[in-house]
Formats: sequence, structure tokens, C-alpha cells
Amino acid sequence: MTTPRKQDAWHWRLVATGMAFTLFGLGGLFLRGVVFPLQQAWPTDVSTRKRRARRTIHQSFRWFVRFMVYTGILRIEVINGERLGGPGQMIIANHPSLLDVVFLIAQLDNANCIVRHGLATNGFTRGAVHNAGYVTNDESFDMFDRAAQSLRDGETLIVFPEGTRTPPGNLPRFHRGACAIALRGARSIVPVVIHMSPRSLGKGDPWYRIPYRRMHYRIVVGDALDPAQWASRHSPPIAGRRMNDYLHHYFQQELTNEATGTRDQGIDYRNT
Repeated sequence: MTTPRKQDAWHWRLVATGMAFTLFGLGGLFLRGVVFPLQQAWPTDVSTRKRRARRTIHQSFRWFVRFMVYTGILRIEVINGERLGGPGQMIIANHPSLLDVVFLIAQLDNANCIVRHGLATNGFTRGAVHNAGYVTNDESFDMFDRAAQSLRDGETLIVFPEGTRTPPGNLPRFHRGACAIALRGARSIVPVVIHMSPRSLGKGDPWYRIPYRRMHYRIVVGDALDPAQWASRHSPPIAGRRMNDYLHHYFQQELTNEATGTRDQGIDYRNT
């Protein structure tokens, strides 16, 4: 098999990628050690402190994404981004790479998110997870209760139902836990299909294993779905299974259409 020729200033992208990971780590430490303690010192209620922390993370991620775009690490398009955000909205997305949650939070200034439990103990990310009040996925019943309650409280919740990054060459396979949470608290479900080419930053990939050409992300936001269309016709276990089957088919079809060249035209991130 022939190795693809390195393109798009490969050596510069390698340097820029190292700079980006360094920036992300130092930024996480700065937020944890300086910004969040100052925010916590300001007398206010818990809900306001969480919103303030989430807005800070949102702005930090927006700048981080712009850094990656302008240094040539990646390109990104967001299609129908205005559909994101709203009381009790659950955002369900596939998970091809490490950066998916960064892109989505960069679009939303007050979103909750179900994150991997290890991020709550990681020195670079635990400050953000704790201060923003993100739901950690420890696979307990309490996690489901906290996620559903956040939706009932009117928060926007980001969920990756795969539970881990999609293996290269595979289509996503969703666990039914996200649908169980949606049936218990969501007012609407918005599917977000993340297309990525070439694939990189998968599970276990080191940061320096960059692809032969610049990464291109297309984030396509679908129409909102009403959980009642399943909940009103079926018992909770069956409703969850039917909803999961629908979403699984939807994502597989959208990702297959992308692979065959049948897709919508998007807007470049620089102009959004």
C-alpha cells in the first residue's frame, strides 16, 4: 500500500499541533489556578457560578478553535449552528475525534455535557469539569438522574452516546443510555453529525501522529426531534430502544451520504 504524500505544510502542522496541545494544557491550568478561584470568590449563587464558568470555557474553546484554524491545523464548517441551544435540549453527536466536545462547547455559551469520568481527575481538565458542573460518566444510576435533572432544569445537554471515540473505518454504535435520559427529561433532541476527513486524534493516537493532509471537519446540525413521538406510544424500555434504533440509522445514513458525496453545502467557520 502506497503511503500518501505529505501535504498542506505537514512539518508546520506538526509544530502547530504541538503548540495547540501545549496551549490547551497551560490554558486548563490557568483556568483552574487563577480564573475559577477568582470567579468562586465573587459572592453569588451556585447556578450563576456554573453559568459564569461555562461561559469562560466557551470563550476559551472558541479562541482555541480559531487558533487551530488560522495556524492551518484544520478546517471546520458548521451547518445549521443556529439550531443549537435551547431549554431542555439534548444534543446527540457521534464522536470521531478528541476535539468533538471542544467544537460543540465553542458553539454554546451555557451548555452542560456528559464527560468521561477521568476528566474529573485529570490535572488539566478537572477545574473546568468541577466549576462548570459537567455530568461525569461513572455509569451509575446517579449519573442518569443528574443528567435528566439538568434537562428538566432547562439546561442544554451534550451527549456522545457511543461512550468512546468511533474506531477508524467503523460507523458509530450508540448505547441506549442517552435515549433513557432523553425520555426522562429532554424537551427536544437535536442530532449533530460530525464528519471528519482524514481521520485523526482517535482513541490511543498520540498528538504527533498527524494526518498527511489538513483535517477537515463538517458539523451538521439536524432538525429537532420530539421525544414524545416515542414516549407517547411505547413503554419506556421499548421507547428507548425505538429511539436508539432511529438515531443509529439516522447517523449511519448521514455518514454514508458524506462518504458518497451526497451532502449539504456549509459555511466556513471563519465567517460564522
